[in-house]
Amino acid sequence: MAINDVEHCECTEVHADKVRMVSAHMPDEDRLYDLAELFKVFGDSTRIRILYALNDEEICVCDLAELLGMTQSAVSHQLKILKQARLVRSRREGRQVYYFLADDHVRTIIDQGMEHVEE
Repeated sequence: MAINDVEHCECTEVHADKVRMVSAHMPDEDRLYDLAELFKVFGDSTRIRILYALNDEEICVCDLAELLGMTQSAVSHQLKILKQARLVRSRREGRQVYYFLADDHVRTIIDQGMEHVEE
């Protein structure tokens, strides 16, 4: 899409009251950067598949690898990214490590995202 295809104002009138109102509620740049980084984590289809798999139940790395048709090493790499973003947590049971969604916020993001896609 060329820049000329995007609708834009044909004047330069600024609505100062709206700018002030929105500006008063805007988070600072650091918070917005963190939010953008969070959404980047969601921007990978493999990580989305992992999160979706964990949406209903905790799963061990072996089972995730089988489910996704990937090596345990590849799955572990993606899980590390998800864990650093505080989207998943883990627990060890003997020689196995089980992963689960970190909290209900993650579940809500996944569910609402899927709802949006299906509209």
